Amino acid sequence: MADKPTEPAPENPPAAAAPAGGEEGGEAGPSKKALKKAEAKAKKEAEKAKRAAEHAEKQAAAKAAAGNTEDLAKDNYGPETKATKVDAERVHLKDLGEQHLGKTIKLRGWIQNSRMQGAKMCFVEIREERNWAIQGVLAASAEGKPVSRQMVKWAGGLNLEGFVLLEGRVEKPLDPVKSVRVSGYELHITKCYLISPGPEVLGMTFAVANKAVTNFDDEDAAPAATGVEEVKDGVANLSVEGVAGASMITHLNNPAMHKRAPVQQAIADIRMVTRKLFAEYLEARGFNQFEPPCLIGAASEGGSNVFGMTYFDKQAYLAQSPQFYKQYEIAGGRKRVFSIGPVFRAENSNTPRHMTEFTGLDLEMEIEESYTEVIDMLEGVLLFILRNLREKCADQIAIVRSVYPSEDFAFPEPGKEVRLTFAEGQALLRAEGPEEFRNVTDHEDMSTAQEKALGALVRKKYGTDFYVLDKFPQEARPFYALEDPENPEITRSFDFMMRNQEILSGGQRIHDPKVLEARIRRKGIDPNSPGIKEYVDVFRSCGVPPHGGGGIGLDRVVAWFLNLPSVHLASFYPRTPKRLAP
Repeated sequence: MADKPTEPAPENPPAAAAPAGGEEGGEAGPSKKALKKAEAKAKKEAEKAKRAAEHAEKQAAAKAAAGNTEDLAKDNYGPETKATKVDAERVHLKDLGEQHLGKTIKLRGWIQNSRMQGAKMCFVEIREERNWAIQGVLAASAEGKPVSRQMVKWAGGLNLEGFVLLEGRVEKPLDPVKSVRVSGYELHITKCYLISPGPEVLGMTFAVANKAVTNFDDEDAAPAATGVEEVKDGVANLSVEGVAGASMITHLNNPAMHKRAPVQQAIADIRMVTRKLFAEYLEARGFNQFEPPCLIGAASEGGSNVFGMTYFDKQAYLAQSPQFYKQYEIAGGRKRVFSIGPVFRAENSNTPRHMTEFTGLDLEMEIEESYTEVIDMLEGVLLFILRNLREKCADQIAIVRSVYPSEDFAFPEPGKEVRLTFAEGQALLRAEGPEEFRNVTDHEDMSTAQEKALGALVRKKYGTDFYVLDKFPQEARPFYALEDPENPEITRSFDFMMRNQEILSGGQRIHDPKVLEARIRRKGIDPNSPGIKEYVDVFRSCGVPPHGGGGIGLDRVVAWFLNLPSVHLASFYPRTPKRLAP
């Protein structure tokens, strides 16, 4: 079958219809509007992807940081171990000076205060002995070494009053740091090791311990508080607004914090210097120190204010004074003796001026011409102590006065020391004292209120806080006090006064055994009773020269010199009818 012939193409075929909106003769494409829309959408998607990538990167970094156990500063902080080592120069804050600027030093002390400033910086106050403290700074570096964020966080979380070992570089702060004594320098800490942690909660804060005791009888402890102290002229200002003081009960129930307070350390320093000055003065004048016993077989002065105890199968007592033993030393051939030691009194006196145990500064000496030799010696040693305290302990006195303000102790002018007889003192009270003392007699002992009133009159009349009251009535003195030959109703005995209160009793002793026995009987005591017989027998056994002496209360000397509100503050561990601990 023959193929069908193909039809010839037309000479001019019709043109194809162009797409709507298109150009004649070209391929179809997006409009301008569509292009702009697509471009905006693409840009939006790109920004979204970028944000997502950044977020993912941050999350990854945070996750890596949280899960990363590597701390480039890990060896520069933490609890102290056997491997802990700080090779820098050991410098005490009291010796810190310009020569240490820019140098790395080693420091040990207590954490007095701390505060975080963000996550990268922490400020800590480090305190050495007393109120020598400096501000330390821990700042995390970008590379995390020598201080990392972890180190800053750890240091900022340490409990107050923990004990630490530090290494740091000494620098100048932008402004003086008012809250610490070393205000002109700061320590840029590079190493921090915890030697001994502080408790979660302090029974009494350092700021409260530095405040004046508010109550000496209240059983309710004042709440602990914190505060910032300011330093002026090198002495901490401890009267901080908003920081309440605590009662004596709270102080004594928190002995470590009580003793860390600069004021208590200053008082303790003054106390020990007083002891040394007492010994120094007497040794330079031919006195020999001896040690009397505290355990004795009988009440040494025949009174009831004595502590008794079972001593194996016997009864024993705590010595009320070293009186008998001082006299035994004189009888044994010593010309001049002194002792420093504890004295016990079983007196149920709950006052700020009494304790059941205190430290006695006692002396006894042979009398050659007059019993006033004893007064001269005691007056000399006490004024030597007080005048030297003013010079040797000026810094400590300033610290004490920042907490317990007081006037300077008024000394008598040399050669113008005030000595009144007991009768003259009573006469002054009757003439110029308060109405309640206008009828006092010369034969009754002087009360505490009378002592204070007379002291105020002496200060006003003679301008001194120190004076002697001589020739007490025999009714007010122990059996060994020698009666005045000119008037048997009075004795050759005396008290020394400081700031209106007694700090010493003394006098000439009876050295004749017959006179002594008669005097003992007059006091209603059996001369053959245990303890008393042995005492009298010493004077019967050999000739004993005339002698006299006195007993000084160390705690009272310190307390009244500083004008403290209680003698308990001057004692390391006060013992009272209600206090046997710590």
